[in-house]
Amino acid sequence: MMNVAIIIAGGVGSRMGREIPKQFIEVDGKTVLAYTLESFQKHPMVDAIEVVCIKGWEGVLMKEARAYGITKLKWVVEGGSSCQESIRNGVYHLKDICSPDDIAVIHDGIRPLVDEAVLTDVMETALKFGNAVTSLPYNEQIFVVNAEDPATTTEYIPRETLRRVSTPQAYRYGLLESKYREAFEKGIGIYGSSYTNTMMVELGVRLHFAAGSDKNIKLTTPDDLAIFKGYLYRKNESE
Repeated sequence: MMNVAIIIAGGVGSRMGREIPKQFIEVDGKTVLAYTLESFQKHPMVDAIEVVCIKGWEGVLMKEARAYGITKLKWVVEGGSSCQESIRNGVYHLKDICSPDDIAVIHDGIRPLVDEAVLTDVMETALKFGNAVTSLPYNEQIFVVNAEDPATTTEYIPRETLRRVSTPQAYRYGLLESKYREAFEKGIGIYGSSYTNTMMVELGVRLHFAAGSDKNIKLTTPDDLAIFKGYLYRKNESE
């Protein structure tokens, strides 16, 4: 039995307003991706790491891995033209490496603050049920836009029925590989903002919730980067 992390670092990240991909932005002399990889390197349940990397940045990735002792990094795979293509590339590359019962953990390279407890719970839940998605309650009120008058509403969705889902997500490798092949053969769950979790639901898979953390932010905009720096500053002050 093996737990393999698939770290997705294939995006450009235009909303960050930088010339370099956001996963390679340096914060206190270290790239965002290096912070992410360290969380998986340090976790005792993670056996190996695969990074799906944007073309042309493989050298930077390997330099960071050597600098910060990311010895679990075993494979680097070229990203695709979309998020789902990148994940697919990473999944397919493991076909002759992983057994069907191994656990594959999918995580965004631009979520550098994943807690050890969150990683533990998502892997343990996937071992028990075959899949697991990191989740949190939704704490804001959600109203539905009126179709006839978009400036008004007469309907809301009870927040108790909602969960916010992000990465890390974990799946038995056999399930993951077969569903990606089905999705790309049928053209289901692979377009737009689709991700592994939404694809699975569209293909009829029941997903299981695992623990989440509000710290597990996705670095998409300059404001997100400022929040990340704040977390790092607070962590350094407490050490």
